[in-house]
Amino acid sequence: MITIKQLEYFYEAARLEHFNQAAEKLGISEPSLSRAINQLEAEIGLTLFEKRGRGVILTKPGRLFLSHAGTILQQVRNSQARMQELADGAGHIDIAYVAPLAHSYIPQMIRRFQCLPGNENVTFNFYQGLTDSNLQGLKTGKYDLVFGSFSGNEPTVCFVPVLIQEMVVIVPKNHPLAAKDTIDLQDFEKYPLISYDRSSGLGQASRKFFREHDLHPAIICESPDENGITSFVAENMGIGLVADCDAIHRGSIRICHLPERVQKHHTVYMAFMSGRYQMPAVQSLIRFIREDSAAMLAAKNQ
Repeated sequence: MITIKQLEYFYEAARLEHFNQAAEKLGISEPSLSRAINQLEAEIGLTLFEKRGRGVILTKPGRLFLSHAGTILQQVRNSQARMQELADGAGHIDIAYVAPLAHSYIPQMIRRFQCLPGNENVTFNFYQGLTDSNLQGLKTGKYDLVFGSFSGNEPTVCFVPVLIQEMVVIVPKNHPLAAKDTIDLQDFEKYPLISYDRSSGLGQASRKFFREHDLHPAIICESPDENGITSFVAENMGIGLVADCDAIHRGSIRICHLPERVQKHHTVYMAFMSGRYQMPAVQSLIRFIREDSAAMLAAKNQ
């Protein structure tokens, strides 16, 4: 099998047309270079050089082989340079997240990360979807990081809390509940409810909340995220129990709170594969988010 070292020896000998000069340039002995060239010629079954005076010239097959060798060596150099960039912290990161994080959390977090010295050349692709499908992409290697709900059924995934959102009730601005700051739990059974998609993390958490408090709201439709739920509520189709995020803060919406005794919060997690090798850029981003989130959550708990 032809080696990169053989190609380098051949390329230098062809460039200088002199084995002694090529050996000196390569830092090896002339016999070592000659042996390597002989082995290369035996490997491909063709004569690449012929002697001319004290030097050598390429044969016709040698000239053809030189064009291929030059291309291969350039590709190797480019790959080495790219790998060095990755080792130094540059690189590409694929991130998937749930829709509510698209408005401010993800853009602001990435912007703060890129402003740190050494992160300027890190590039990103972003994908939006439900937590379950995003986690499947994480496990197959499509994504490096996922942001969404916690899943207790993923033993190979590491979950890190990054954001805590209060669960609130949204109603149209002219709704009978709009005059209340805090609703009664029984209010959920008095008005139609716009709910999260039952397959989503928040959809499952909402239904668990209603079961725990023996509530049976009339769910008239489901939506995958807060933006959709808020749009239906704004059209006076019902009320919604949602995580407090940018999407619900509209002029046509009134935000009410759950009773203090049953206040509920939704935690957003950063997820990555446990035990899987991560490129330096991904490692740096994980470390940055861990530190940033820990500081933010500690400040909120004070």
